[in-house]
Amino acid sequence: MRTVLVVLFDDVQSLDVTGPAEVFAGAEAQVPGTYRIRTASLDGGPVRTSSGLTVVPDSSLADAPTPHTLLVPGGPGTRGPDPRVTAWLRAHGPRAERLVSVCTGAILLAEAGLLDGRRATTHWAYCAKLARDHPAVEVDPDPIYVRDGRVSTSAGVTSGIDLALALVEEDLGRDTALAIARHLVVFLRRPGNQAQFSAQLAAQTAHREPLREVQQWITEHPGDDLSVETLAARARLSPRHFARAFQSETGMPPGRYVDRVRLEHARRLLEDTADGIEEISRASGYGTPESMRRAFLKALGTPPAEYRRRFHPTQSTRAAPTR
Repeated sequence: MRTVLVVLFDDVQSLDVTGPAEVFAGAEAQVPGTYRIRTASLDGGPVRTSSGLTVVPDSSLADAPTPHTLLVPGGPGTRGPDPRVTAWLRAHGPRAERLVSVCTGAILLAEAGLLDGRRATTHWAYCAKLARDHPAVEVDPDPIYVRDGRVSTSAGVTSGIDLALALVEEDLGRDTALAIARHLVVFLRRPGNQAQFSAQLAAQTAHREPLREVQQWITEHPGDDLSVETLAARARLSPRHFARAFQSETGMPPGRYVDRVRLEHARRLLEDTADGIEEISRASGYGTPESMRRAFLKALGTPPAEYRRRFHPTQSTRAAPTR
């Protein structure tokens, strides 16, 4: 039995609490006797979430059991936390076998000194603050969650579900995690190194119509010639002027934007279709399976075939659980 203790405080983000809790509760329903979920606030009293919901905890922090997994959610309440919560985390965090944060819960862990010397992430809007206020923390603003030894941190809100599913997979195997994901209609668990944003969300929308049209063209035609020269011609600009204007208005060079769009397109095809690797590599603009393989290894740390095995529903259900 693994006790999962969720720390509560006023102005907590409710989904940071309930998302992971539903995952662990689903695992307990699948495999009884594996998880016990407990919640605790500073004095044991009810807390009001940022959306106005009232949550009644099981106990005070002082009376809470020593957990296997200590989960610290985020929300507006992390911006000016009660120092007693930070002090409690500093004293009790090291006792947990697994320390987990969702969204800006990472800020509370950092203020308690529990992220020093570790790689971590948080909601994209607070990564710069976390890095500035806590220089001993290696902040990675891109992935949806980061696991560094016994400490795991996740990005904004729904990424807490992805991290909880990864922890359940570690504890109980892939079959159990996938069954929970399907029940929650999450479909497939996202890998931790997936970016917080898609290419279209990561880049700003260009101000000028020709550049916006080029952005849309790239998304709709990832398998076409997307060289700077070709894209510049579509925008009726010189290649040099186009490259400068594109980066200025979108926040990233055209080549990086193309790379992200192609990677996302290939991933969707691997997840949702039975198309062969060679066919997908051509459709996504890589040309050859080897080029796509190198891109996947660089961005995700896994080759396309393994990615499909893990995240295509048919392939995933055939995989044996890891225990």
